[in-house]
Amino acid sequence: MCQVSLDEAKTHLLNLIDAAVKGEEVFIKDDQWIVQIVSAGKIKRHPQFGSAKGLLTIADDFDAPLTDFEEYLS
Repeated sequence: MCQVSLDEAKTHLLNLIDAAVKGEEVFIKDDQWIVQIVSAGKIKRHPQFGSAKGLLTIADDFDAPLTDFEEYLS
């Protein structure tokens, strides 16, 4: 647990955020109030459709019957 004053928080905010992301409890205390910094988790990225265009190729015989399964096709 880490408890700092408002003045300390102003100068060490990035360090306090790093500590909160790592799971440490971080509190900023003033005369009238107390605040807790909490990690909200990782940002979920949305897929970018079409980003792999041109990177994948499909063989011409992709949908041709497989010779290993000929006995099942009858």
